[in-house]
Amino acid sequence: MNLSKTEEQLMQYLWKLEKAFMKELLDSYPEPRPATTTIATLLKRMIGKGFVAYKTYGKSREYYPLVKKEDYFSKHVNGLIKTFFNDSASQFASFFTRKTDLTKEELEELKSIIDKEIKNK
Repeated sequence: MNLSKTEEQLMQYLWKLEKAFMKELLDSYPEPRPATTTIATLLKRMIGKGFVAYKTYGKSREYYPLVKKEDYFSKHVNGLIKTFFNDSASQFASFFTRKTDLTKEELEELKSIIDKEIKNK
């Protein structure tokens, strides 16, 4: 299941904070901040989708993510590779390295990461 763009933005703040009350989430947004009811609606949908849970303290709720940022991102990258690159990681890597403005140093760093992974396999 995927998050909408606005849900994903809220999830980014929640991942950064790790756990937060409504006020803390609202304070994360730049001005003009969304209405409290908007954030409450987004949280309710995200709870329903299984991305967020909360603990109740009196009348307050402390929200926390159920899905790790890395897991969410990994799922999207794998979906992108499957959809746009014929399920080929090498086609994706080729596109990524040719069509982005990576410096020589960044490419060498990627090569080093790949070499380490090859060694670990």
